[in-house]
Amino acid sequence: MELKRVNINSSLGGKQKFDLLSTVEYGGCSAKLPAKDLDKALAGLPKVYCDNLLVDIDTHDDAGVYKINEETALIQTTDFFPPVCSDPYEFGQIAAANALSDVYAMGGKVLTAMNLLMYPANQPMEMLKEIIRGGQDKVDESGGVLVGGHTLSDDVPKYGLAVTGVVHPDRIIANAGAKVGDVLILTKPIGSGIIMSGMRLGEVGDEEHQAALDNMKLLNKNGAEIMQKYGVKAATDVTGFGLVGHALKMSQASNVTMIFTPETVPYLPGAYELADIGCLPGACFRNQEYVDEFCLFEEDVPYEHKMLLLDAQTSGGLLICAPKESVDNMLDDLKNSGYPDSAVIGKVVEKEEKFVRVIK
Repeated sequence: MELKRVNINSSLGGKQKFDLLSTVEYGGCSAKLPAKDLDKALAGLPKVYCDNLLVDIDTHDDAGVYKINEETALIQTTDFFPPVCSDPYEFGQIAAANALSDVYAMGGKVLTAMNLLMYPANQPMEMLKEIIRGGQDKVDESGGVLVGGHTLSDDVPKYGLAVTGVVHPDRIIANAGAKVGDVLILTKPIGSGIIMSGMRLGEVGDEEHQAALDNMKLLNKNGAEIMQKYGVKAATDVTGFGLVGHALKMSQASNVTMIFTPETVPYLPGAYELADIGCLPGACFRNQEYVDEFCLFEEDVPYEHKMLLLDAQTSGGLLICAPKESVDNMLDDLKNSGYPDSAVIGKVVEKEEKFVRVIK
């Protein structure tokens, strides 16, 4: 693919450079392999047995957790992807926020991070520097320490982090902890995949585009602290498999059913309107194929809502299984801590025929 050079204003001060988005068809978490295909590919791999491994791949959690002693367990995760925006600094911020989010989804604190960067060797190194600078700023904001990394030459830029966090072994927040009676809270609006698709087609204004970028840059750090404050046992961050896809993994791990009311789900400005005119990225349909067998969308659920719940998110918010008695106080704390769109969007019930049910 030819790398186009364009003049765009950015952290490089308006110098001529190539547009990061010109290198990719799918950027951000939309570039994930289809979940259904991935499950098939991984089936039959030998299971890892270790007494100190508290969370492994069996429950499709956001990260692995390894017990060091009675007070400390390490959270280990990695995430990287192709560009989701044109500006290298913003790309670095978003990719780092997304990778750090896995630690927060487990209720942990970030300790260290290492860069993972692939970049075209024949393109401006100033842009590579800006990607790393964006990532470092987010690691600094997390309270962690960036300790190095690894770079490779690749025609398609890709960036992310390998992250180590820490959590008390008795306070791990995991997919398998959802309980009947829990209330489902979402901390960030969804629709970023649809917004980015609309931006490429010229259907999104600058204000809506920037709102989506700012939403992706927002760390889930405060959300993790609030979850620990209220004794949350189950949560995940919403990324490439969409809200319903990640809820499915939690429901299966906990053997419960999650019921969603899409009209209460917060959406990014312009996302519903884009879905209404059929501006839908391919990841929506890949996610639909993945959840189809296990999820029931009731007939009166509008198509636009269905597609938004299937939309692949990049650096999305936390989907929290909140204890019923704590919901009002948690919502207040979340809204006062940088997540003004936090909302109750559903509930956890006894296992039904399907793991996820979406009602009007």
